[in-house]
Amino acid sequence: MEKYLRFIAAPALLSLLFLPFGGLKRAVALFGFLAILIPALKGLFRYLIKHKERFIFKMPQIDKKIILIPILLLSFSLPFAAKDYIVDIAILTCIYIILAQGLNIIVGFTGLLNLGFAAYYAIGAYTYAILTARLGFDFWTALPFSLALSALSGLLLAIPALRLRGDYFAIVTLGFGEIVHLILNNWDSLTYGPNGISGIAAPSVMGISFESLNYYYYFVLVITIVALIIINNVHSSNIGRAWISIREDEIASSSMGINTMSYKLYSSAFGAFWAGLAGVLFAAKMKFISPESFTFMESVLILCMVILGGIGSIAGVTIGAAVLVVLPELLREVQHYRMILLGAGLIALMIFRPQGILGGRGVSLRG
Repeated sequence: MEKYLRFIAAPALLSLLFLPFGGLKRAVALFGFLAILIPALKGLFRYLIKHKERFIFKMPQIDKKIILIPILLLSFSLPFAAKDYIVDIAILTCIYIILAQGLNIIVGFTGLLNLGFAAYYAIGAYTYAILTARLGFDFWTALPFSLALSALSGLLLAIPALRLRGDYFAIVTLGFGEIVHLILNNWDSLTYGPNGISGIAAPSVMGISFESLNYYYYFVLVITIVALIIINNVHSSNIGRAWISIREDEIASSSMGINTMSYKLYSSAFGAFWAGLAGVLFAAKMKFISPESFTFMESVLILCMVILGGIGSIAGVTIGAAVLVVLPELLREVQHYRMILLGAGLIALMIFRPQGILGGRGVSLRG
């Protein structure tokens, strides 16, 4: 009985969500279509798994560098072939890649569930905005202060919060995110409250300003590539291996002589550092920020990018961030249905591939 209820529950839920947009007849038709499609796909997957030796053939080994070359060429040639709208989306994609990789360090490498990651994003953005728009700092002078304050906030929160585990740690980070959002909304003398801060300076190098969209795209792209290289190197180092061992079994790691508390603090500060950098790039791009850009839903979106791409996978999280930035824009033509389609796609992915696009098996979240 439970087996059949599972096949009915998903079509019923999606049809119910579709009801306000398409009406009763279309909702019933959608229910019938999904009630047939989902069991059929399930049966197909079972058949393919059972007879996989018939369909699997050996693929030649391809060097990762060969795959990266066309991606880099396409990325650097984008402004020459695309409209400003696409370049703008590409800039936002790069910013979210850095942001998602920062959360991946905490959630994916170390196994600490953080539900208030947008707070570090906000701290980096607001620190840069205040220093440039109100105190007259330039980009390169304000950048170290923004990054340092973001990393320090991640470290200071982690010191008391890491005494907790699992859901309790997640709730503390959620509370921190809400506290930061309330401070930004109510500290009018510093943050201008809901009105936000405008007149934020754009970066410049040797007198060349990056206010132009194409120049700023290349600036952000280079920073994103450097960030991915650094994060990959740290992940492959002794520190990265210590984080992964803590994620898999903290007690065993401690018995092997790893100072688990210290490495968790490193992880929190290092992840917050990249969130602060993404905040600086976002503020410099928009030239205006307000508290509405750093809500709890922003933290949820970043976490969805990590889960979608594959927890702990650098390449997977990069793809997950790109998908969740680009896909809503591609579905903009179907304005009323795009969030339903996006949500349905995420549900399907979590059902058929819960480890994410490029994630491995056995990844768990610990406190």
